[in-house]
Amino acid sequence: MGEPIASHPAKKFNTELTDYSVSHAEKTGPYADNLEVDALVVGAGFAGVFMLKTLRDRGLKTVVFEAGNDMGGTWRWNCYPGAGVDSEVPEYEFSFPEVWKTWNWESNYPNYQDLRRYFDHVDKVLDIKKDCAFNTVVVGGHFDTKEGRWHIQTEDGRTTKAKYLVLGTGFAARRYIPDWPGMDKFQGVVHHSSFWPEEKVEVKGKRCAVIGTGASGVQIVQAWGPEAGEVKVFQRTPNLAIPMRKRSLTVEEQNRQKTFYPELFGLREKNFAGFFYGWYEKNTFDDPPEVRRALYEKVWKEGGFRYWVAIYKDTLLNAEANKEAYNFWLEKTRERIGDPRLRDILAPKEMPHFFGVKRPCLENNYFEQFNRPTVDVVDIKNNPIDSFTETGIKLKDGTVHEFDVIAVATGFDVVTGVMTQLGLKSLDNTELTSAWKDGAETYLGTTVSGYPNMFHIYGVHGPTLLSNGPSTVEVQGRWIADAIQKMEYKNIKYINPKAEASKAWKQRIIDINNMTLFPTTTSTYMGGNVPGKKYEPMCWAAGIPAYVTEIRAALDDMSGFEIVSK
Repeated sequence: MGEPIASHPAKKFNTELTDYSVSHAEKTGPYADNLEVDALVVGAGFAGVFMLKTLRDRGLKTVVFEAGNDMGGTWRWNCYPGAGVDSEVPEYEFSFPEVWKTWNWESNYPNYQDLRRYFDHVDKVLDIKKDCAFNTVVVGGHFDTKEGRWHIQTEDGRTTKAKYLVLGTGFAARRYIPDWPGMDKFQGVVHHSSFWPEEKVEVKGKRCAVIGTGASGVQIVQAWGPEAGEVKVFQRTPNLAIPMRKRSLTVEEQNRQKTFYPELFGLREKNFAGFFYGWYEKNTFDDPPEVRRALYEKVWKEGGFRYWVAIYKDTLLNAEANKEAYNFWLEKTRERIGDPRLRDILAPKEMPHFFGVKRPCLENNYFEQFNRPTVDVVDIKNNPIDSFTETGIKLKDGTVHEFDVIAVATGFDVVTGVMTQLGLKSLDNTELTSAWKDGAETYLGTTVSGYPNMFHIYGVHGPTLLSNGPSTVEVQGRWIADAIQKMEYKNIKYINPKAEASKAWKQRIIDINNMTLFPTTTSTYMGGNVPGKKYEPMCWAAGIPAYVTEIRAALDDMSGFEIVSK
């Protein structure tokens, strides 16, 4: 995804978005100095593109600033081996008819190349790029209450003024790279999964390491297993991955289904996690064991996230019910792993955490990779990585594993990290980094007190990680567009969420999460894996339909906002 600029010549590999900032010779359109617009959108992924089209259609002059060199968000950054999406299509696409009527997929779970082609098609149909500035990294900004406008600075020295600021930065734009000593000394090839180079990293005959067993780690293992000379997977926590059931799609099949697309796009917003399916309406122990097993078998065979959010409705609420789901997963998974030692590490009989309280990864043949003599797992739960050496990785007990290629798949400073890295200042001249040190606060999962006329999508306190991305993006995006339109119609200069409304929303988030099993383990839902980060719920856990009801009611009466008219 682009090349590091000359100001970072000594870096082993890219670690910051500012590494991609470029000084643009072109000073027109979205690249103009001292640009003034109605709305500035940050990020050109699903959220940013949706907001650009939606606000543009409603008559607002809107531009997008994107740190990368093209549109597509995650799918321009993520080009590591095996990278692909874990939501099926057409769930995972825009509901714009002019886009889906003229597009067909090759499979039900697109890889990153498919998604890049899709975004190219979106641009071709909607003419998105004419309003986008690429390699443009936001590094600061404040809201001027007299002007009623945001003043935004970018790394290359430009200033932009906008009445509305929309952060379409998602949940995973800030990478988390543990500060292991000696990383700069390693003589081989090392990359973070989300800063992977476009050119192929050769692994044939090479000794390879994958650090981390989240979604990117699972996908890299599946890609490297058949190809590399040797793969060692450094695992802290087993991944309770479930079958994807990827298959090819024909044009004829998709064209037949397109008759129903308008209803399907409505349906995805009416289910808990934004898919075309939702929880089974009974509790686990309402059924006898044989009926329960039949449901598990059916959902397991159908694949995808169904074995997460389309089984019994108390699975994420009741500990005993959850164990039933885990035991079925355990049986199905252990029978796929030949070596008893590996079986106990990858699919332990003792549950490492409740099933589904970490977003499960979808896999095609992840567990079968460990049946290869060339693929192994290194359990680092009680013997963590101590440092890098010139030739490999040293563990706490002194053991050294030597490698030629290392994939750092340690994930992200999830949800909050994307917003705190932008350098935005509040009305009190504080930054989110310090304001959120003791915990994030938002109002409705779309606004932040002290940051007037600023909105965020697929981030803190929304359905986010508990949902299909485009479903939440469109729910929140329409709400933001409606809020802006209401402000324009009523001649409102700015709205600022009240502190007490934010505290009440935060308490609502906590109360809902406390009804579930999510607080029982450290996960992305509870703040993630970044040292020092507050342990707290990050997401709305009551599902998309309940979320829509609450945010729409709040927009109706506007009582949670301080309103300043022109």
